[in-house]
Amino acid sequence: MMFMEKPAKTKYDIHPLIKRRWSPRAFSDNIVEKEKLQRIFEAARWAPSSFNQQPWKYIVGVKGSDSYNKIIDTLIEFNRQWAKLAPVLVMVIGKKVDQKNRPNLTYQYDTGQSVAYLTLQAMHEGLFMHQMGGFKPSKASEYFSIDDEHDPIVVFAIGYIASYDRLPEKYQEIEKAERTRKNFDEFVFENKFGKKSEIF
Repeated sequence: MMFMEKPAKTKYDIHPLIKRRWSPRAFSDNIVEKEKLQRIFEAARWAPSSFNQQPWKYIVGVKGSDSYNKIIDTLIEFNRQWAKLAPVLVMVIGKKVDQKNRPNLTYQYDTGQSVAYLTLQAMHEGLFMHQMGGFKPSKASEYFSIDDEHDPIVVFAIGYIASYDRLPEKYQEIEKAERTRKNFDEFVFENKFGKKSEIF
């Protein structure tokens, strides 16, 4: 049994939860405790948002439930084959309009912050997540009666990590691949876009 720990190879010291966080596809059959789910969504609730509008909404599917089966069915085939191992799947939705029914230009940014808070709390609880853009929003809207004011943004799987040999063979090499990130000079700039920051 090969459980993968793939801590980030950082240039500077960061919080251990961030360093350990990665996105496995191999999940165990262990049930995620209700109390842990309560705490991770509590963390999501306290994320910052523009004018405190909190535009995020979550549809939670526990394996065996109707919601879980519907979420699975929205996934593209590549994701469906491994995501069915996860004990919990969650659909993330953002509200596109503000409290005055005007376009909310930051709803995706704010919803992303909520998921980021949730992700770190999940790591604190000993859980791992894998977030997926590979799903069919139109199917999600149909299955969950999502109106035009709301936008299905992403799906994530959450649970306890398992050995990668639980996965179909074609996913195992992906699971074992080294984690990489861009260099600082590709995303942190000074004075003007494209000018390397002297911080680094």
